[in-house]
Formats: sequence, structure tokens, C-alpha cells
Amino acid sequence: MRRLGNTLYVLSEDLYLKVDGENVVAKRNGVEAGRIPLHTLQSIYSFSYMGASPALMGKCAEDGIELAFFTPRGKFLADIAGMPKGNVLLRHRQALITQDETKRLAIARNFILGKIYNCKWVVERCIRDHGMRVDIDAMHSVSHQLSDALVSVRSCNSIDSLRGIEGDAAAEYFSVFNQLILSNDKAFIFNGRNRRPPLDAVNAMLSLFYTMLGLDCSSALRGAGLDPYIGFLHTDRPGRRSLGLDCMEELRPVLVDRFVVSAINNRVIKATDFEVRETGEVRLTDGGRKALFDAWQDKKREAVTHPYLQEKMPWGLIPFVQAQLLAQYIRGDLDAYPPFLWK
Repeated sequence: MRRLGNTLYVLSEDLYLKVDGENVVAKRNGVEAGRIPLHTLQSIYSFSYMGASPALMGKCAEDGIELAFFTPRGKFLADIAGMPKGNVLLRHRQALITQDETKRLAIARNFILGKIYNCKWVVERCIRDHGMRVDIDAMHSVSHQLSDALVSVRSCNSIDSLRGIEGDAAAEYFSVFNQLILSNDKAFIFNGRNRRPPLDAVNAMLSLFYTMLGLDCSSALRGAGLDPYIGFLHTDRPGRRSLGLDCMEELRPVLVDRFVVSAINNRVIKATDFEVRETGEVRLTDGGRKALFDAWQDKKREAVTHPYLQEKMPWGLIPFVQAQLLAQYIRGDLDAYPPFLWK
């Protein structure tokens, strides 16, 4: 099993990254500001304008370390990937499945079963833990509708109908998402999902950490020998990691949504950690981003029992385990892809 390493977040805009032997070195105006052994890292996410040396890019690609670049405000730019791993026949089988509607639907259906199931139990967990503080009737109504959606997913017969069911279920889930937020701070009122750009603090956090989760899923797929660009649910487009987006669907509610809600409810993040641009876009400040990334690392180290394998492991390993299970199914070692079903 893959070892869960750390993620290095480079948040200062003026740091340039280089490699020195087996270390990544951050320099500011030519002066060393810090160094970390590469063998301790799983990924490096840089929010600096200065970038990184070609030598470091090559070293990360060689060692399988995810190196991703963002603007200082959090917009994803690009990442570095080494040569594809695994048997080319596995990727060939993956591509063939996309041409077979029945096989493609079987995998996509399980991604969405996992997502809706996990959305339902996020709602149910809130009812259990905070029943006196939320609109119980609204929460129960959504939970029942998500249960109905699960039945519909199992019987749907096309990718288009599956997308429709998923869209309706997501709308129901987000209709009560504000109930999960127990803070009285008006800065954290959630009135619905919006993006490109996010127009409130909650959406700003969701968008950022969906991006983080997507990168983890894409890295996991590459490590399992699969092509993150060839998907089963999301339409293939140039430059779009369609399978990475597929695989993160079932993990969105339990990893990102619960993390964002906990960060607000536990006061990890404050209203002053955001700024509003003239366009209406809401962005995290450097301090807010640092606080959240520290908490995200802690979240990824927390232990959870995998529902299919019945083994305890850190949350951060779940995308890698799911990628391995998907590869086993595509190879023919499993009868079906087992989604991650949290409860």
C-alpha cells in the first residue's frame, strides 16, 4: 500500500523552488528560506509566481511526487506528471470500456451510488448530532429523496439519465447544506453552489478543496496505471481529467464537504480570512489558506475503516485505494467496482 506522505504548500508569492540532491529547497532572492527531504513528500503545491526549476520538475516526475502550480489566489494552472505507470494493456482496456455503454454505465453508476449514499449519510449524521439545531423536517425530506435517488440510480439505463439523477440529487443535498453550518456568522451563509468565480466564503472553500481532491484522485489513478483523462461519467475533453473527476464524486461529501463544514463550525477559519474582489469573487487570504491547509493535512491523517477492505487507514490514502480497486475491476480481478460507502 502506498505510504501517506506530506504535502508541501508553498504559499509565499516570492519563493522559487529548486532541487539540491534529495531535497527541495525554497529560495527568496537567491537566499535559502527552507529545505525539506523529498522522500518525506507525496506532493508539492506551489502558489508562488516564481515557479520551480526544470531539475526539480524532473526529479518530482521521476520520484512520483505530484508538483502542481497555482496562482497566489488559488487558481489551478498545471501539474507535473512522470511517465505512465502500469501495464499498457490496462489503459487499453480502460479505453475500450468507454466504447461499451453497458460496461461504462456499470462503473459510472457505482461512482454516483457512492456519492448519493455519502450525501445521505452526511445529512443523517447532522440530524443525529445536531437535531435540536437544524430543520429536522427539511433534513428528513432530503434524506428520503436521496434514498429514492439511490433506487433510481440502480435502475437507470443510460449515462444521460444517470447524470440527470445525480444533478437532481446534488440540488436536493445542497438545498440543506446551510443546515450543516452551525456558525452564526453571516459570512458563512450558504445559499447554493456557485463557482467560476465563487461568490461567498463557503463556495470559495469548496472550490479550492475540490481542486485539491481532484489532484489527489488524478495522482492516485496514475499510480494505479490508469489514465486520469479517460473517464466513464464525465465527457472527455482536451486537458480535462475526466476519470479524476469521476473518482472524486463519491469522496466529495465525506472528504471535502465535511472538512469545510468542520472548519467553519470549529472556528478554524474566520470571516476575516476572506476578501471580496470588485468582481464579487470571494477569495481566501494567505493566512486563511494556510490555516485550512494545515487542517486539511490533519484531516488526511485521521484514521477511517475502509468499508470494503475492512482495514483502518488514513483518509489521505482513500483515493489511492479506490484507484487500485478500480484498476482491479478493469483488469477483471473484481466482479464490480466497490464504491466508498461511508457511514
